[in-house]
Amino acid sequence: MQYTVSLKQNHIFRRLYKKGKKQVTPSLAVYAARNGGRTNRLGLTTSTKLGCAVVRNRVRRRLREIYRGHEAELRRGYDIVIVARVRAVYTGYSDLERSFLKAAGGLGLLTAGGGRK
Repeated sequence: MQYTVSLKQNHIFRRLYKKGKKQVTPSLAVYAARNGGRTNRLGLTTSTKLGCAVVRNRVRRRLREIYRGHEAELRRGYDIVIVARVRAVYTGYSDLERSFLKAAGGLGLLTAGGGRK
């Protein structure tokens, strides 16, 4: 990911959950807030409700790849947390991608030409 670093500090996750803007789809919840920098910071959350470690890691890999594929279309300078919901396990890749783009568009994260495929 060229314009993004990983978000790993728990206090930043908590701040986003509390004060960030939120957009929810059946398979994802996306939280975003400005971070004052020039790069985005991405955090992924997968609960044990999703299943065993293999399943959670598969969902995480899919979400990371979806983000990476659309990274150039996203505005920079945001902290973004993607929370996988239980439905994400059973949702196909293209539907998951559509959900992410819908949520990102609702939060105003997409640039003018972003989100088209």
